[in-house]
Amino acid sequence: MVKNEFSTVFSTQTVGTSILIRYPFIDTYFMAKHRNRTDDKDIPKLNAQQSKEQLQFLVQFLRPYRWRIVIALTLLIASSGFSLLFPAIIGKLVDVVTNPLYNEFTIEQIASALVGVLVIQSGVRFYTSTTLASITERTLGDLRSDLFGRIIRLPMRFFAERRVGELASRLSSDLQLIQETFTFTFLELLRQCVFLIGGIVFIASHSLKLTGMILLVVPVMVVIGISFAKVIRKYSTQAQDALAQAATIVEESLQAIASVKSYVNEAHETERYQSSIRTTVEVGIKGAKIRSGFVSFIIFAVFGGIAAVVWYGGSLVREGVMSIGALTSFMIYVFFVAGAFGSFAELFGQIQRTLGASVRVRELLNEVPETDRISHKHTTHPSIRRLHSLTAHNLSFTYPNTEKPTLHDVNFTIANGQRVAFVGESGAGKSTTAALLQRFYEPTAGTLLFDGIDSTTLSLEEVRTNVGIVPQDIVLFGGTIAENIRYGKLDATDEELWEAARLANAQGFIEQYPDKLQTIVGERGIKLSGGQRQRIAIARAILKNPPILILDEATSSLDSETEFLIQQAMETLMQGRTTIIIAHRLSTIRRCDSIFVFHRGSIVETGNHENLIAQPESIYARLCALQFGQER
Repeated sequence: MVKNEFSTVFSTQTVGTSILIRYPFIDTYFMAKHRNRTDDKDIPKLNAQQSKEQLQFLVQFLRPYRWRIVIALTLLIASSGFSLLFPAIIGKLVDVVTNPLYNEFTIEQIASALVGVLVIQSGVRFYTSTTLASITERTLGDLRSDLFGRIIRLPMRFFAERRVGELASRLSSDLQLIQETFTFTFLELLRQCVFLIGGIVFIASHSLKLTGMILLVVPVMVVIGISFAKVIRKYSTQAQDALAQAATIVEESLQAIASVKSYVNEAHETERYQSSIRTTVEVGIKGAKIRSGFVSFIIFAVFGGIAAVVWYGGSLVREGVMSIGALTSFMIYVFFVAGAFGSFAELFGQIQRTLGASVRVRELLNEVPETDRISHKHTTHPSIRRLHSLTAHNLSFTYPNTEKPTLHDVNFTIANGQRVAFVGESGAGKSTTAALLQRFYEPTAGTLLFDGIDSTTLSLEEVRTNVGIVPQDIVLFGGTIAENIRYGKLDATDEELWEAARLANAQGFIEQYPDKLQTIVGERGIKLSGGQRQRIAIARAILKNPPILILDEATSSLDSETEFLIQQAMETLMQGRTTIIIAHRLSTIRRCDSIFVFHRGSIVETGNHENLIAQPESIYARLCALQFGQER
């Protein structure tokens, strides 16, 4: 059994030949609680209509398996009905043993019936559980794939407004909650309904007086149990929040360990952590007192109730109204009824959390992916063509949820094979323009042309296949060097990988590793130096072989030798391509055909290095003076 304070009130279940007695906040049903819960505070609260809509949304994924589900649920109800025969057979067995004059059935017949019930119940339960579990696994697998496929195709503006951790949570904790509900909660709810209705019918058939007393006492205990559960859940949530805060302190301190030691703040961080732990301990002790008090109450109430039923039932046995076997059956049926009552709050709560979590999954599935936003007009164009020139007419752009435009009336023309540079202060609009060229965003106004063709009439695949980028902040995947280079061309051979690495001046350091191309680079390429990551990115771009290239220069923080190697690799990469250099070091762009100077979202100056530097009042001349002094 798994310890869990969220189990509600006392309940019992018949499993095989044993009866599992569950006390509140001590034990839970064996399969239900092996889970990492989604934080209830983050789950939307739904009204009845919204719950119905979300339930319909989830059920639609099960429709392909509806007939298998109907058969399995029918057998599950039958199996639960067989479970209700167990107490009656036990009662008959007790009568045979205690009453020598009992001749309705022999002990062998009763034992055979008992074994038969258990065999049928076990077999049917195994079939229904495995069938429904396999259906759920396949359904959730399809749902996970659909959800990830939808997320990965959403536009960049979506990712600019969402945190990666939030999206990962949708794929993990939310779908895990849905999976557990389909696998266990709905089935358990159905079983408990059968146990409740059948149990009440059976105990009423034995003694209406005892039934009335039980039905008065059990609901009161359930209400008390739910009230205690709310209080305990509150303290448990507070303890989890405090523990999470302590974990955050640990993560922050260890990630910034160099700063902690540099500023000699070990004692400060230790005190922060100890303070957070003290809060956790205080809340935990308060919750433990509440739980202990409730457990004591339940033990007293449960065993007191059993004693009362046995006392009153014993008097009925003595008067000849009931047999000992009937009293035994009655007691077991009471356990069934109490267990059903006690489980409903937890089961309904679990279902409500699942429906709330499905709201967020549904929101993601309803998001419109990029490809759905494209207008395919010139259908006579080949699906993939080589594009070489770029033209912007009055290009303007404002980021979502902002009022001030980032770009305003940007105009430029870049001919086939031309090498140009975007320069300007940070925030002037250079990187935003590069993002528009890749159609990560669509312009707010104006037009962007590729070879004279409006970009909106081209597919995203056409645009992005023709535009390659080597970004300033290189992020590699956590696999091998080969996998990272091959990302530029997924069907590339090892010979092509080595050739790309040679052209990128990466072959030398790759060959120094024992595993060569199969060397693991680590998360985000952490095992490689900045210069090595840069050359891997250049090799990837070489393999992609795009006719239009964007270089977000990133050599300023490298040593001179590494910078020289990367500059050589970039020169190789730029050969025969239309190239845009987003310049951070102006010394690298002196040989560009044209330089576009951005200022506050517009291009204010255009020309080559000699023309612009000859204008002392130009922004470009001022930027050069800031970097090089009077050097020209």
